[in-house]
Amino acid sequence: GGIGQGAVASVIVLRYYYRKMITMTNTRSVKTRIATDFKRFQELKADLARIGYFSKGTVLARMIKCGKPKCPCGADPQKRHGPYFEWTYKEQGKTVNVRLTAEAAPLFQSASKQYRKLKSTLAQLEKLSRQAITRLAKEANSRPRH
Repeated sequence: GGIGQGAVASVIVLRYYYRKMITMTNTRSVKTRIATDFKRFQELKADLARIGYFSKGTVLARMIKCGKPKCPCGADPQKRHGPYFEWTYKEQGKTVNVRLTAEAAPLFQSASKQYRKLKSTLAQLEKLSRQAITRLAKEANSRPRH
């Protein structure tokens, strides 16, 4: 005994249609993912357009000891002077500290927050771009060549 030629032919035909069906499903889902990637990419680009003035760095509010021998700030942390605001950032490997007025501090805090948002958005765009390019390349490779 054994499997007849008709059964073998049926298995081959079924395998062909199964592969074709899987390929069509994968192609459809790849195209859906490509469309989704494109939509998310456009959303992230719009987020970039909404970012305001930005700058790297951190704004700190410091409470300072004045150093006068009879001033209570030396013994009691609750009686220190301030807050004094300082913007700190790195430039060419060196830390730069800039004293700020109480009025200027929120402007620099906002700029620092916008900078972090910019970096985060760019990182998301880069990751999404890499995924999208990979999918587009996979789709291009799966097209029949003439």
